[in-house]
Amino acid sequence: MMKIRKLLAALALSLFAATSLASSGLAGRPAPDFALKSSTGENMRLSEYRGDVVMINFWATWCGPCRQEMPLLDDLYQRYQRVGFNLLGVNIDDDSNRAMAMIRELGVDFPVLFDNRKEVSKMYDVDAMPVTVIVDREGTVRYVHQGYKPGYEEKYLNEIRTLLRE
Repeated sequence: MMKIRKLLAALALSLFAATSLASSGLAGRPAPDFALKSSTGENMRLSEYRGDVVMINFWATWCGPCRQEMPLLDDLYQRYQRVGFNLLGVNIDDDSNRAMAMIRELGVDFPVLFDNRKEVSKMYDVDAMPVTVIVDREGTVRYVHQGYKPGYEEKYLNEIRTLLRE
């Protein structure tokens, strides 16, 4: 009976993953690598995080749901960073000074990268804000979420835990 429950749970999870990725051509494909300047001034490259579960969150200062989501994402980052989870916030504003002000105001600690030329957001087919992409330890895109509504952080938490256990 327990095997059947586990099988059904795995099937439900894979169906959920398939539907959440249906709108993204990135599903099951290697995450496009990129390097961007970070809020600390250093360049950061996605491929440097191979071996970790990585959440890439595309956001903008003018995006209300982004503002609402960021402290919740920071909580996930603080909670799971020590066990192989990383979060890269990719800001798409033309002016990184506004992004820096918002980072300070919200008090988030995860790395924020600046995509002011929108090159990385194009690679990831970002056409709305926020977009959250979760990449597994091998560098494969596993989940893509468009937009944010209260409660999405529970989905993120379950997906992160699943990938950390793999």
